[in-house]
Amino acid sequence: MAFRLKLVPEKTNFDFFKHQVATFGFSVVMVLASIVLVLTMGLNLGIDFRGGTTIRTEADQTEPVDIGAYRSAIAPLGLGDVLITQVYDPNFRADQKVVTIRIQAQDGQEAISPETQAKVLDSLKTVNKDIKIVATESIGPKVSGELIWTAIWSVLAAVAAILVYIWLRFEWQFSVGAVAALIHDVTVTVGIFALFQIKFDLSIIAALLTILGYSINDTVVVFDRLRENLVKYKKMPLREVMNLSVNETLSRTVMTSGTTLLALISLLVLGGDVIRNFVFAMTWGVIVGTYSSVYVAKNIVLFIGLDRNKEKKDPSEKFFDKTDVATD
Repeated sequence: MAFRLKLVPEKTNFDFFKHQVATFGFSVVMVLASIVLVLTMGLNLGIDFRGGTTIRTEADQTEPVDIGAYRSAIAPLGLGDVLITQVYDPNFRADQKVVTIRIQAQDGQEAISPETQAKVLDSLKTVNKDIKIVATESIGPKVSGELIWTAIWSVLAAVAAILVYIWLRFEWQFSVGAVAALIHDVTVTVGIFALFQIKFDLSIIAALLTILGYSINDTVVVFDRLRENLVKYKKMPLREVMNLSVNETLSRTVMTSGTTLLALISLLVLGGDVIRNFVFAMTWGVIVGTYSSVYVAKNIVLFIGLDRNKEKKDPSEKFFDKTDVATD
């Protein structure tokens, strides 16, 4: 006999609109609080956005590179944000170990001074006496500023593309609800980074774009079922149809979010410092994205209202023959 794991019953009848004023109001407060936090506290920008110097080191050793030892050796120098990664290349010799060390721009300087480079090298020699610096490269404030605007435009472009897609697939009211939920997710996530002053770099932008994709996927599932039920239950009030649609997709939502969070929490605990901020952003984004799919997107659509006399059909219906859905 097959065993099926069920986190929620197949049929549920939760009233997701029972506390709609409280849930929607809570979302508005979180968005406003996040904006205030970003404006007052600011973001703890990483090297990508602040500028800095990348030092490429090389050493001959057969043992694996101990990144933690490198970081411990440099820490007493008080250079601020330092990112250390090992470079892998199939063309390297077996005993050729290459590491890049990215150091944030120091106060009043676009690049670290030769004296500071010498101190970094001396510190690293305590880990491996044969280590040497083979290249250095600096990123100035101008380039970092361009990266900030590129990151902002990438997020805005993704939101705009999603708005157009939802508009074409459903109705304009659905696109407004979906985009409002996405703005909610991104703003609240950025607000958390401002509140706890977690380092904000290009990897977090990648996490935000991933959150947009995850959140809109969850929202589209609910909207798809809502569109089907609008045709099936023409006389049922819109609020009840929406509530029914969320209940019918609840099992899928919980299973998808739950399995995703299991993987993310494992990475958050065991993944190490290099990916921890990225994974934290993803974990928080999945939680907030699931919440907004259930409590934000559909509330916006309900507030705007729908014309029940001209529900938009699935674009695929023009290509496939479908039997008419019986009305209640």
